Amino acid sequence: MSDVIVVVGTGQIGVAIARRVSSGKHVVLADLRQANADAAAGVLADVGFDVSTATVDVSSRDSVHALVGTATALGEVTGVIHAAGVSPSQAPPEAILAVDLYGTALVLEEFGNVIASGGSGLIIASQSGHRLGALTAEQDVALATTPTDELLALPMLQPDRVTDTLHAYQLAKRANSLRVMAEAVRWGKRGARVNTISPGIIITPLAKDELTGPRGEGYRRMLKLSPAGRAGTPDEVAAVGALLMGPDGAFITGSDFLIDGGVTASYFFGDLAPTS
Repeated sequence: MSDVIVVVGTGQIGVAIARRVSSGKHVVLADLRQANADAAAGVLADVGFDVSTATVDVSSRDSVHALVGTATALGEVTGVIHAAGVSPSQAPPEAILAVDLYGTALVLEEFGNVIASGGSGLIIASQSGHRLGALTAEQDVALATTPTDELLALPMLQPDRVTDTLHAYQLAKRANSLRVMAEAVRWGKRGARVNTISPGIIITPLAKDELTGPRGEGYRRMLKLSPAGRAGTPDEVAAVGALLMGPDGAFITGSDFLIDGGVTASYFFGDLAPTS
């Protein structure tokens, strides 16, 4: 039996983190599309990783629960990297909430039930969660602690309240960081940690969809006027992910790390600040 690292969503960011933290462990690559998991598995296997694949629909409890069973049959789950999601240009609001918000809560709950002592989890959220206006204290608590299967019934998430895909995405990503704070308490009782990374524009296929989609001009302006003046790379996110999941991050849990080249700073205090 091996220590097992589970990667949910086999895009560039999740796989880049897995490469940093999975040496000597068994990697389970899970994706909605088997072809995506297989492609990522081929890349990792070619450089010496022990890999298997699975399919998962994170918006389905039965599917996530089955993935937990697959992983625990292979050994102790010592790491979970959740990088599955859809962007504002890829899906309608209800699908974004089902995948990015409810699906993340499911992964946190189901894997939080089995994570090994000394293990760690990492949820990939987004800079978008940092640009959503302040919620009420009651809304924060609701997003953090409402039982998973009741989340999508919250009044603030109903179709008449969430009509725009970007708003849905921002709510989902804010909920991810809030949910991780609450789950860190529960994971801690098992001797495990969990954190969130909120990347900005990182060059991946999903980001290319955004840069060429209906909001592409705005995203390109965002990069130009940010302090860094460029997009990031999956390896830059992975460097922070490795810190958070490794022994040097042993005192870090329930935290969110914004990695966006200063876009959010510029949005509040620089050239990207909305004009009144």
